[in-house]
Amino acid sequence: MDSVEGDMATRYTQSEWRTTFEDAERNLPSSFPEYKVPTPGTPDFAKCIDHTLLKLDATQDQIDQLCEEARRHEFQSVCVRLSWVERAVKNLRGSEVAVACVVGFHEGTYSVSEKVKYESAYPVDVLILLIASREASIAVSAGASELDMVINYPLLKQQRYSQVYTDIAAVRNGAPHPIVLKVILETSKLSRSDIIAGCRVAEAANADFVKTSTGSGGQGATKENVRLMKSVIGPRMKVKASGGVKTVNECVVMMEAGAERIGTSNGVWIVKEAQTLLEDASDATGDKARKNNRPLES
Repeated sequence: MDSVEGDMATRYTQSEWRTTFEDAERNLPSSFPEYKVPTPGTPDFAKCIDHTLLKLDATQDQIDQLCEEARRHEFQSVCVRLSWVERAVKNLRGSEVAVACVVGFHEGTYSVSEKVKYESAYPVDVLILLIASREASIAVSAGASELDMVINYPLLKQQRYSQVYTDIAAVRNGAPHPIVLKVILETSKLSRSDIIAGCRVAEAANADFVKTSTGSGGQGATKENVRLMKSVIGPRMKVKASGGVKTVNECVVMMEAGAERIGTSNGVWIVKEAQTLLEDASDATGDKARKNNRPLES
């Protein structure tokens, strides 16, 4: 039987967790900074995008197209389900595009053999931990260099912080650095205090990013939540905005609020819109320069 906890120790007592969260909330700034954004239409802007396809009915052709688009536009990564990691890695070999895999998505999509293997021995919350940890291990073995895992937000809302920590730490221990670990908070399900707690627990478990949403339920990323998350985490961590980000302007708003990565299935549309805006700005600048240099009429 698989060990769930192994040598992993609980990071803090319940009282210590609460003190950590209260300190974070008390130290929030009265006003939030506006962060510098790469110029839309440039390679640095495209590098902020995780090009995403997580539909359960995604086809091989769609995955191939996703990878071709990511290679062509030089996105940071493609984000896919476990079943497509190996193909994505093969498609993107020789490029700088990373392959990210979602793990622990709670949609009942695990195979019957997975459920039978564990269900009789473990309660459902431990079952989720086991499957997420196993998915992470398989994804890394298949070539994924980034993992996007969903935090156990029902436990977070129940203030079972040590168990939430253990869940994340189990995936982190199974996929150590340099694998990039992003923890999805699913902010639409959480209160402000829950979001602060989720950020701090993810940081304690050595995650690299906190991410707003899966994009599959409730409200997606908001400027207010991104600002909050950015202000709570330490300088080692980053924020990924995901869920409902479909335009250049929405990307810019999230980046100004502190997001350094954007998860979206609209990456191609966004970079094309950005390129158009950049070209229009260049044309306008050129017209103005020509007008200013026009000879005076005699």
